[in-house]
Amino acid sequence: MAESSAEKMVLVLQGGGALGAYQAGAFEALAKAATEPVWVAGISIGSINAAIICGNPAERRVERLRAFWEGISFALPAEEMVGGGAARQLFSEWAAAASMAQGVAGFFRPRFPWAGFQPDGSLRGASYYDTEPLRETLLRLVDFDYLNHKGPRLSVGAVDVERGNFVYFDSTTTTITPEHIMASGALPPGFPSVEIGGRQYWDGGLVSNTPLQYVLESAGDDPLCVVQVDLFPARGKLPKTLAEVDQRQKDIRFSSRTRLTTDRYRQLHDLRAAAERLALKLPEALRDDPDLALLRAAGPSCAVTLVHLIHHQQDFEAASKDYEFSHLSMTQHWAAGRRDVKRSFAHESWRNRKPAEGLQMFDLSARPDDF
Repeated sequence: MAESSAEKMVLVLQGGGALGAYQAGAFEALAKAATEPVWVAGISIGSINAAIICGNPAERRVERLRAFWEGISFALPAEEMVGGGAARQLFSEWAAAASMAQGVAGFFRPRFPWAGFQPDGSLRGASYYDTEPLRETLLRLVDFDYLNHKGPRLSVGAVDVERGNFVYFDSTTTTITPEHIMASGALPPGFPSVEIGGRQYWDGGLVSNTPLQYVLESAGDDPLCVVQVDLFPARGKLPKTLAEVDQRQKDIRFSSRTRLTTDRYRQLHDLRAAAERLALKLPEALRDDPDLALLRAAGPSCAVTLVHLIHHQQDFEAASKDYEFSHLSMTQHWAAGRRDVKRSFAHESWRNRKPAEGLQMFDLSARPDDF
């Protein structure tokens, strides 16, 4: 990745469960290009990948990501014999059903007794699965002392269950623990809320499945190269079956905030630039007007280059794609992330880009048939 020497790289990781292997593959390609982030922001599975990246020295990050994804994916009988088409789709549905029935080692396990038989008033009765295995995995794969004192800045989003407030836990202001990461990925009703400081938190994806807005609002004066890795595509074909409707509504629901945020910040950058031009046309006495100052402060003060990487729908995927943890699908998602990074940064538009003020956006991993 040929980034400007003045730019600081920020990695923004969307939520998406089992699809998060795509982010790990993308990071492997970035690491091979000797591109290291100074800041990683994540939601849900993106927060887990982010914690592993920020909680390990550069030379161990890919190794630890691979250990996580190898550990939580599982092989099913005859996996090597599965071809394409209907057989591959059936295999994927089988794997998703297995994940729901037996849980995922190192991640979550079904409650016993089942949630409906837990004592009244118990938080154990408010979720189908126990995520204590994830806590053990995080303690094994993430050096939290390194994360809080030496690693890149880490920001993870969660939602206060009772107040409904969206909050970010940021390593620049908060000592990050496994609970902060688990809270960001505590998607109900599957996973239980996580207590932090006497409050209960759920998955940040309930409010926004991308931390891009937080990154842009918290940016300083240094130019940023933001690599946004999304797991749900905003664009897709008109669904013609109930199964396709289920999948399409999930893609729209979990991708929409990225589209909203990029559109908003493009407008804010344009507003800020217009206010700067207007200031030059005004008499000196009006240039310090508070209303003009407010307009001149719209949007980030730094130049932002946004590189958008999107996991595009694969033929075998259905609405269960985010909880389908087969080893076969994991390796395919990982390979897709690695491939899209290579394709994006080999693109002529990226190689010939010029530093610019305001917001530049690149979406170079789209396939020819994407619309």
